[in-house]
Amino acid sequence: MNQFGVIARHFSSSSAVQSAIKNVTVIGGGLMGAGIAQVAAQAGQNVTLVDVNADILAKAQKSIGTNLGRVSKKIYKDNPQEAEKFVTESLNRIKTATDPISASQMADLVVEAIVENIDVKHQLFQKLDQVVPDHTIFATNTSSLSVNEIASVVKRKDKFGGLHFFNPVPVMKLLEVVRGSETSEMTYKSMMDWGKALGKTCITCKDTPGFVVNRLLVPYIAESIRLFERGDASARDIDIAMKLGAGYPMGPLELADYVGLDTNKFILDGWHKKYPEEQLFKPIPLLNKLVSEGKLGVKTGEGFYKYEKK
Repeated sequence: MNQFGVIARHFSSSSAVQSAIKNVTVIGGGLMGAGIAQVAAQAGQNVTLVDVNADILAKAQKSIGTNLGRVSKKIYKDNPQEAEKFVTESLNRIKTATDPISASQMADLVVEAIVENIDVKHQLFQKLDQVVPDHTIFATNTSSLSVNEIASVVKRKDKFGGLHFFNPVPVMKLLEVVRGSETSEMTYKSMMDWGKALGKTCITCKDTPGFVVNRLLVPYIAESIRLFERGDASARDIDIAMKLGAGYPMGPLELADYVGLDTNKFILDGWHKKYPEEQLFKPIPLLNKLVSEGKLGVKTGEGFYKYEKK
């Protein structure tokens, strides 16, 4: 992929952003956090990956090592020694910690990738705001919450923005850089430069529900569920229609199952609560029924389709 070529170039270079952002703390050791930590380490930055659960950190380290092995084979397919060096040096740049406060003391950038709960995020950023250096930039990887609302509890609102990565982070090329209402030009430029240094294609969006991708994608999935709920077409025909008629790689109901029906419901419920007049965000009885029955999609073996459990 072109992405890996970009990573390779930045891996051996010392760009302006790397001199500005050298130490990155990623809080949250799940799939997103581990992926963000990996791409930052690949790009030559020192990373501290934080999670309160040591087992999650151990799992993340193992996953990162495996993924780096794949990346190295693509970049250095004819040079196994360089591939091994790439993996070793990248892994050596990643430290782990269970205390986000102490782990952020030297950070130039803190990226939060924890649970989508505004109260939990507020507690974290309030504590960090009191102890980390004044120059430190705060960023949230939220996909559905308001960046401005998350930033409301900190004093450094000018140094707060959104960095919305996509799963799986090492593979997906897009990074949505979200400007809050008080994000400074310098902070915005630093976030854009940092994202580009990771090999991402960066786009800019204001703090609007779902930013660009999810603001378009979630209502699209919701409308497809409503279409199926009304009995206008079968799930299979809806998906075939969008794949063959619109050229999409995956149909909307297949995508809903892949993302997780509980995740789709969580986002819709949050948006409906905040914007009750918006018809596209209205709750969907069929979606609520499936979630209440534990039919969440691929991860539970059944959603709109049935899947063989691995």
